[in-house]
This record gives sequence, C-alpha cells and structure tokens, in this order.
Amino acid sequence: MERQYFAALDRAAEDEDVRAIVVTGAGRWFCPGLDSQRLQDAAGPVGLRLEGRRPMQSALTVPKPMIAAINGACAGIGLVQALVCDVRFIARGARLSTAYSKLGVPAEHGLSWLLPRLVGVEWSLDLLLSSRAVEAEEAVSIGLATRLSEPESVLADAVGYAQTLATMCSPVSMAAIRRQVWGDLSRGFTEANRAWFNAMHSLNRPENPDFAEGVQAFVERRPPEFRHLDPATELPAPISFAEP
Repeated sequence: MERQYFAALDRAAEDEDVRAIVVTGAGRWFCPGLDSQRLQDAAGPVGLRLEGRRPMQSALTVPKPMIAAINGACAGIGLVQALVCDVRFIARGARLSTAYSKLGVPAEHGLSWLLPRLVGVEWSLDLLLSSRAVEAEEAVSIGLATRLSEPESVLADAVGYAQTLATMCSPVSMAAIRRQVWGDLSRGFTEANRAWFNAMHSLNRPENPDFAEGVQAFVERRPPEFRHLDPATELPAPISFAEP
C-alpha cells in the first residue's frame, strides 16, 4: 500500500492536467496506522524493516498542493501522511493520535521535526508523550487540521478547495510557494530570502507568462488562464532530508 501511495503521488506530480492533489481514506478510516498483525510481527525477532522505503517526507517534494480529507481515524504513519499535506479538512467525529509512546517506540518518520513546526513544542510533547486521541474540534483549534467538516461532506469540501486552487491559482506560483514554505522551515532567514529572490528572478521572465496573465485577469476582473506546470521550471530548492 505504501508503494502504491507513492506511485499515485508520482503519477499526479507528472500529470500536467493535475493541478492539486486530495488525499483521503477509503471506508471509515483515513489511515489508522500499521496493521495489527504486521505490528505483532514487527515486535517479534525480525523487527520492523525500514530499509529501502521512501521517507514519508518525500511527499513534500511534490510540486503541487496536497490537501488531506481526514474522513476517520488517523494515527501513526497515517498521521504523518496527513501532516505532510498543506491543508487538512477533518470530519467531525474523526480522531487523530500519535500512538508511539503506548507502543514503546519513538516518534517516527520525522514527526518530532514536523509537529513542533505545526503546533509548537508544548502541544507536540503533549501529543507524543501521551499518545492520546485528539477529537476533530481540538485538532482544528490547535492547528493539526485547518477546516472542520461534516462527515458526509469532508471529501467534497476538500475537492472543492482543490478545484479553486486548480482554476484560480498559478501552478508555477503554487509549486514555488510550496517549495518555499516547507524548505524554509529548515533554512535561515537570509537563505530563505535568497531562495525567494532566485525564484522571483527565474519566474519573472517571458518564458513564464503567469505573472502578466494574473495581473491582466485581475485588471479585467475575469478568471485567469494559467499554463500547465512545466517540469523544467526553476523552483526554490526542495526540503532536504536524509534517508533513515
């Protein structure tokens, strides 16, 4: 399933007709974490195999906005998958949990880096140390999720948001902004400004007509007609991370 998940992201990233990506779960859950049988196997003599797996954070290199529609239970690796999305819609009644401390393992897949940057150190330690369940309303109030939706509309709400991005926002600009925000979390202020300047210089050229089109559409009060994202477009450096 993990390989299929990344393969789907790769296809969406390469498809020029895809301008925004919505990640959701099938059935009652978003992703409740590792299967219980696999969990038992991992706790045995063989252990959990981590070699050869793509880091969950590799989703941060996708040059298109990622929106999570959290339709149900979201824990462990599922929580990581939701948190590497840019915007999260959560259904009322859905619960989030880190789960690790109750299983006797450390925070996985860089969550100890990611959580404090989203919700701060104290909330991060509360959630990681206690492994307690977080209801949808609290998730929104502390910044784990962005929007609260009714269960029957959470996917439609997320898709509607994605459609707005796809029709009203420049794919080139969104790709640059996503690279800036995630990458700047591990860069200094001076380096972040240098990345912005380089991106602005590379995008403010005749080869990138989106700036002129955006201004003209704003002046004429009409929907913009932005071009597809060219894979060769020069963007800010992506977030860097080491293989586990």
